[in-house]
Amino acid sequence: MTLAPPPPAPTASAVVPPAARQLRATARIAAVADPYGVSRLPVLDGDGPLALRRLRSHDAAARVCVVGAMSAPVGGDHLRIEATAGERSDLRITAAAATIALPGHHPGTARYDVALDVADGARLDWLPEPLISAAGSDLIQTTTVDLAPTARLVLREEQVLGRTGEATGRLAARLTVRRAGRVLLDQETAYGPGVPGWDSSAVLAGHRAVGQLLVVDPAFEEQPVPVRTLAASDGPGQAVITPLAGPAALVTAVAPDALAVRRLLEAAAIPTGW
Repeated sequence: MTLAPPPPAPTASAVVPPAARQLRATARIAAVADPYGVSRLPVLDGDGPLALRRLRSHDAAARVCVVGAMSAPVGGDHLRIEATAGERSDLRITAAAATIALPGHHPGTARYDVALDVADGARLDWLPEPLISAAGSDLIQTTTVDLAPTARLVLREEQVLGRTGEATGRLAARLTVRRAGRVLLDQETAYGPGVPGWDSSAVLAGHRAVGQLLVVDPAFEEQPVPVRTLAASDGPGQAVITPLAGPAALVTAVAPDALAVRRLLEAAAIPTGW
């Protein structure tokens, strides 16, 4: 009697459902002020591609750098960063490199969510590098900020639509900022395939990079930032500075590339009492 060979073992793709192959990762940061006014980091918890590095500080601020440990987000991934600045603390968050949204091997829209919470007397700087929407990608990006009445915030967001020489992916972004429970800013933008008019003269006018800088400071209640426009000194690109009730100032810029957008945001030079 001859025995038939056993059937081949199932491959990983045959036994792992698609949802299990899509990445879920949450990184958490919390800063508190000690009795001497120095900000400490009792919570610094990276996850998956979101590695967190404590940076040396020569003042009382706590400084953190987000380091991308792998290519993400790709199709279907869900990344989230949660950061909290406790009362009277000072938390500054940067990133080591740009984030690239990629199409991935599996269908589905990726998500990248950021949730920031700033207590009374605290300051939080959220200053990541640009988000690049690569061709074929599909990403929803949300940033939600909750501020106490005397909290201060510096928030910069920059998006680049496509890498050099390629078309953009689809990118939907929403920024919601609440101060003392009331909405200070709630805006939503969308770019790329299937979005009507995103590349028209009424929106980006052919530019491929967009950015904004939001500064919230109680001092603006007494002296709001005046409205003004900025033009790039070395090529196309422009920005506008707008005061917001809240009190806050918003700088919005469009330009051909990320470097030009960054220069426009820095040229705004919003005055603060910090």
